[in-house]
Amino acid sequence: MKLLDLGHRPYSETTDFQKALLEKVADGTEPSTLLFVEHDPILTLGANFHQENLLLSKLQYEAKGIQVEKTERGGDVTFHGPGQLVVYPIFNVADFGKDLHKWIRTLEETMLETMKAFDLEGYRFPPNTGAWINDRKIAAIGIKVRRWVSMHGIALNCDNDLDPFDLIVPCGIQSHGVTSLTQETGTQITIDDAKPVVVKAFESVFGIQLN
Repeated sequence: MKLLDLGHRPYSETTDFQKALLEKVADGTEPSTLLFVEHDPILTLGANFHQENLLLSKLQYEAKGIQVEKTERGGDVTFHGPGQLVVYPIFNVADFGKDLHKWIRTLEETMLETMKAFDLEGYRFPPNTGAWINDRKIAAIGIKVRRWVSMHGIALNCDNDLDPFDLIVPCGIQSHGVTSLTQETGTQITIDDAKPVVVKAFESVFGIQLN
């Protein structure tokens, strides 16, 4: 399987890239691929988005330098921005059992393993998806599956500014906040610090080798 670091790219451009790669993976012309990317500030609205979870108007968000864009992934609204590692596994789910519930749980496990490497004890918080610690979400998960190939994926807060999350109801969950690796460890953990750890977590949890 392949690892591809896209660096810093616009959200819409990366979505188009994912869609094209998904078709190639489904056709068997490209291997399952793990994408790393960092986005400019943007709110993405998932398939289960509720308008009341946006606390400002689109114009007000844009005045703050935050784009707003609809997306096909599951879930409600979340924020992406600099300092957050976004992980898109464009994987053939059929190779891992054709079980979407298990697929989500496995993605969560990669984040729990990542947290362990930084001496953090994360947990699941059903029925909500993602990875959690101290009643706060540290990694959000939302996917879209087509032809049994998954796209979209995980947003892991590393050392990003968490203030924009106060401008929304993150993932539609009012009672719990968000956090980051940096906030929880008390030490700056950058995207570059997190990347090799996430790779090892994916290799261990999925039993694969990424090149």
